[in-house]
Amino acid sequence: MESYLYPDHYDLVTPDGSITSIKKSDDGSATAEIIIRHISPAFVGFHLTPEHLSFNLKSTLAQLGLNGIIQELSLDVKELTAHVNVHLSAYGKIARALLEFIGEGDYIGKLFAADPTRRVRNPDYLLRMFGRTDRWGRPLLSLGGPEGRDEMLLEKIDGRTVAFLNLQEGTLNYDEEATIGLLPTISKALSNPSFRLRTLIQLNQTWLPFSKRTVHENEILLVRTAPLHIRTAFGKVVDELLPKGYFHTTANVLEPDTKASGDVYELFGTSREEITKVPIEFYTLEPHREHVFFSDRDQLQSCLEDPISLFQAFETAPEPLNHRASVFVVKGEQLLKLKPEDWISRETHKSEFPGLFHPGQQASLVQRYIEQQPCYPFLKSIEDGLITSQGILLCRYLPSPLMKKMILGDLVQRCLKAIYFQYPSLTHGSFFSHEDRSMLLDLSKFGIPIFWVDLTSKKVLQYTPKPNKDSGMFVPQNLVETFIDATAFGIYGSNLMEGDFEQELTLLLEGIEDMRKTMDHTLLNKETPIALVTGGGPGVMELGNRVAKKLGILSCANIVDFRNAQNLNLTEQKQNPYIDAKMTYRLDRLVERQAEFHLDFPIILTGGIGTDFEYCLEEVRRKVGSVNPTPVLLFGEVDYWRQKITSRFLCNLKVGTIKHSEWVSNCFYCIQTARQGLKVYRDYFLGKLPIGLKHPSPKDGFMIVE
Repeated sequence: MESYLYPDHYDLVTPDGSITSIKKSDDGSATAEIIIRHISPAFVGFHLTPEHLSFNLKSTLAQLGLNGIIQELSLDVKELTAHVNVHLSAYGKIARALLEFIGEGDYIGKLFAADPTRRVRNPDYLLRMFGRTDRWGRPLLSLGGPEGRDEMLLEKIDGRTVAFLNLQEGTLNYDEEATIGLLPTISKALSNPSFRLRTLIQLNQTWLPFSKRTVHENEILLVRTAPLHIRTAFGKVVDELLPKGYFHTTANVLEPDTKASGDVYELFGTSREEITKVPIEFYTLEPHREHVFFSDRDQLQSCLEDPISLFQAFETAPEPLNHRASVFVVKGEQLLKLKPEDWISRETHKSEFPGLFHPGQQASLVQRYIEQQPCYPFLKSIEDGLITSQGILLCRYLPSPLMKKMILGDLVQRCLKAIYFQYPSLTHGSFFSHEDRSMLLDLSKFGIPIFWVDLTSKKVLQYTPKPNKDSGMFVPQNLVETFIDATAFGIYGSNLMEGDFEQELTLLLEGIEDMRKTMDHTLLNKETPIALVTGGGPGVMELGNRVAKKLGILSCANIVDFRNAQNLNLTEQKQNPYIDAKMTYRLDRLVERQAEFHLDFPIILTGGIGTDFEYCLEEVRRKVGSVNPTPVLLFGEVDYWRQKITSRFLCNLKVGTIKHSEWVSNCFYCIQTARQGLKVYRDYFLGKLPIGLKHPSPKDGFMIVE
C-alpha cells in the first residue's frame, strides 16, 4: 500500500501469532514458540526497544486463567514477521486443564507496542470524546452509557493520563465442570484466528454480587467494571498502579475496534486488600484513525495560518513534477514533518472517452481514470472507514473534476475540511478549465474550502465566490471579506500602452475612497470597500493594478492564457506583478472570462479590438438588464470616442435596430480628468444623474462631461 495507509491493523499491534512448538511442564506452565506473520510495515514496534513491547494474550484465555510473558523476541522488518518465545502460566484448575489442549497452530495472542510518544498525556484529549459518535452512531468514548463521564476518574500521573475505573461489587465465577467440558471446542476454535471466543465462555460465567474482590495464590480473580466503549485510543492496564500484591494478566490491552471492551479484568497474586479500581492508561491511534474533529486540531489550524508551513509541506512532495501527488493531513505535527514517502505519487493517463453513445465503456474508462488519481486512495479510505479523523488534502495539482463525485459524497464531505493545491493544471499550468471552475463553485457550496498555495504570488489564496454570481476568484485569506463585500470598479484598455492616465486614475480612485466616507448608497458607503479588476496583463491593465495596489485597494485580475493564440503580440501573455486576487481562464473560454468581470463601474481607456468588445459587452448588459444602469467612464478625448462610437450609434439609430434601447447610450460618460469622473459618480450616488430608461439618449451615442 502506498503512503501511510495500511488497512489491516493498527500500527501499535500485530496480527495474532500461532504456535509453532510448545513445551509443557508438570507445574502448570509451558513455553511456546510463536510466529507472527503479515505484520504491517507501519508497525511501530519495529523501531522501539524491547522493554516497550509486550505479548497481548487473547482475553478469552486470560479469563480462563492463563497468563503469557515474553522471554525472547526477534523482529524481522524485511520479512514483516516476529518470532516470540512466551512463557505460559496457569492459574486455577480450568487454566491447567486448558493448557493441555493448547498446541501447534493455535493463535493465542499478538504484540503490542507501548510507544511512549503515543501515550495520552492530557485528560482533555479523552474528555472531549464523551458525547461524540462515529459515523455509525457508536459512542467514541463511554463508560456504562452516555452518563458515564462522571464515573470515569481521570488523573495525570507521571506525565500520563490514567483513568481509574470503579469495580462493581462482586466477582465472576465459572461452572467448573461445564467449562472444562467446553475446552476441546475452545482448542479447536484457537486454530481459527478470526473466531471470537469471548461470547462462548460467557455462557458459563456466573456473577456473584457479594463475593469479595481479593486475590489468592495460584487462582485467577475476575472482576468487572461498567462496559467501556472506546474508539479513539488503546487502553492498557497500569500494573504499577494496582494495589500491592495484585497483577493483571497480559491480556491487558483494550482495543479500539471492540464495541464493549473493558468490562472484565483478570487479576492474580496474593493480597488481603480488596481491590476497588482498575487503572488504565491510553495510547493514541494513528492520527488518521483517531476520530478527531478538525476543530480540535489547534496546532494544525495554526500551521495552516502560516504560509511558510504550507510551502515547506509541498516541497516534500516527491519528484518528478509531471506526476500528480497527494497526501491527507490530519495533524499539525504531521504537516510539519511530512516526508516524500507519506505522499502518493502517480503518473496518470487519460484515455479518449467514447461519449454517451457508449455509456458502459465511458463509465469504465472514467472509473479507471479516477482510480489512477493519487487522491483516490485517501478518499476511498474515508469511504471505507479507514480514515476517521477530519483533515485536509494536499495535492500538487488541483484534483480532476472527475473526482467531484467522490469528494462531494456524504462520508468524504464530513471528513474533508479543505483542499490545498499548488498548480491548477498538469497540462495547462496556471490556467483553470471550465470544468475546474464549475467544480470550485460546487465544492464551495458544499462547504469544502479550496486554497491555492501559489508560487507566483508566494501567498496562500482561498477560492471565494462572489455573492449572487456563479464565479469567484482566488483571494489572499486576509482579504476574503473585502472581496465578498467590495463594489467592483474595473479597467478596460490596451495591453500595448499605458497612456498618461496614471495621475488622473490615482486621483479618481482617491476621490472615490474619500466619497465612501460620506455617501450612503448601497454600492458606496463607509462599510463597503472597493476593488479594482483588470485583465491582469501589461499596459493599461498593469497601470490599473499598480495604482490600486499603491492606494491599498483590493487589486484583482481575470487572466487568460494566450500562449496558443495565433497572430498575437506576445506582450499580451505577460502578467503584471500588482495582483492580489485572481482567476485564470484557458483561451477557449475567453468570452466566458469576459462575462465574469461582473463590474459595477467599468472605466474604459484607450484600447483595440479587445477593448471594443468589452465596450459592447457593457452595452448589452445594460440593455438586457443583467446589470443596473450604472455609469461607464470613457477616459480620453471626445474626438477619439466619437470616432469609436458615434458612427455605429447613428447607423443603428437610422435603421431602427436599437429602437427603445437608445437610452443605453446615456450610461457612457466621456471624461478627461478625475474631477469630471468624480462628478459623474457623485451625481449617481446622490440620485441626480440622468441615466437609464427614463432619460433621453445623447446625440453622439455617449454623454460628454464638460
